[in-house]
Amino acid sequence: MEKSFLSENRFFDNANYPHGFSRHGDFTIKEAQILEFYGHAFNELTLSKRKPINEEERLFVEVCKGLRQPKTEAEYVWLKYINCIKRPKRFHTLSGRQNPVNHLEDYNEIIDD
Repeated sequence: MEKSFLSENRFFDNANYPHGFSRHGDFTIKEAQILEFYGHAFNELTLSKRKPINEEERLFVEVCKGLRQPKTEAEYVWLKYINCIKRPKRFHTLSGRQNPVNHLEDYNEIIDD
């Protein structure tokens, strides 16, 4: 992988990981480093903005297209990233109900003086 996936740009995904890959908890430190150093090249290869320069990159493109199962660590990490950004976001509330109930109905009695 030394000559493969070369890019002068680091990869950041501020939309899905605004605090970085390593701080979010989805990736190990090693996986986060792979994404930061090689993610820009991974993304360009996936979007066909860049042509593969060697066999390793050609096989990576095949994995991204679903023609082959991942075998290298880079392929596993990129597919894990793609799956993480495609899954629905979890939403937690402090309320036990999904729909708010109108509590004003309980106090609609008219009090006569």
